[in-house]
Amino acid sequence: MAIFLDSLASAFKMILSGDRELWQIVALSLLCTFRACLGAALLGLPLAFGLAQGHFAGKRLIILILNTLQSVPTVVVGLFLYVFISRRGIFGPLDLLYSPTAISIGQFLLILPLMVMFVLAALSRLDERYHQTALTLGANRWQAALVVIREARFAVVAALCAAFGRGLAEVGVSMMLGGNIKGFTRTMTTAMALEYDKGEFTLAVALGLVLLLVSLALNGALAFFQGRIER
Repeated sequence: MAIFLDSLASAFKMILSGDRELWQIVALSLLCTFRACLGAALLGLPLAFGLAQGHFAGKRLIILILNTLQSVPTVVVGLFLYVFISRRGIFGPLDLLYSPTAISIGQFLLILPLMVMFVLAALSRLDERYHQTALTLGANRWQAALVVIREARFAVVAALCAAFGRGLAEVGVSMMLGGNIKGFTRTMTTAMALEYDKGEFTLAVALGLVLLLVSLALNGALAFFQGRIER
């Protein structure tokens, strides 16, 4: 207990003092996850809308695959992506392995199914007349899609928050594709794992506190957004 309290006190001091290594790790983690979430939103929202409004062969198979991918362990995603971007892989010449870009790509593949299925579930519960009415009033397909997504905006924001949290908290992909290189690819979760293995808990506890604060901020923003919608 004494070790934990000492580590906690030291962690607070590290956070408040603006420790360079700590905040460099935090900044890299947030940047990688933000890029992954942005890509997942740009691809996932149109895909979710297409699945919700479309009627085509293979739709159930796509949904089944997306549901399956939600439960795939992160190390499996990391392993397959490693094969493709390693020097002997198809994308080896791009030199992506052990880079922040590789971490973002891995997180993108992890959170895309989550994003699509969250938004798809919300869109499937909406009345189809929203879409039909927009088309009747002269909106084109993209404008009608925006109307429907606007009606499901809380679910979209919730999906973004859930996706960001999943990307930020994962460790398998970041470790396998980033290599946990100090000052370059070390994220919050991989740094915590490393510091724990070394038996040095101050930085690990400080990063854990920052993760909790980020999670609290995400949930607070979601609750605030929900409150604005319900007014």
